[in-house]
Amino acid sequence: MKRIIIPGLAGVAALFLLTGCLALDIGGGSSSKSQAPTLGQQLMDLQKAKDAGAINEAEFQTQKAKLLANH
Repeated sequence: MKRIIIPGLAGVAALFLLTGCLALDIGGGSSSKSQAPTLGQQLMDLQKAKDAGAINEAEFQTQKAKLLANH
């Protein structure tokens, strides 16, 4: 009987270790999917780009109008 239990326990222990090391997803769990940025986030990013000097006022207004027209 001991000949079956010890290898069985070793197998279970190895399974737990490998699932952690290999990042296997056994049992479902929760997964997060990346979402497209919201209109508000896009407008905030656009404002930050303008404030940082990456784009000028005209470019800001053009991109802002495009974002608002698409939503």
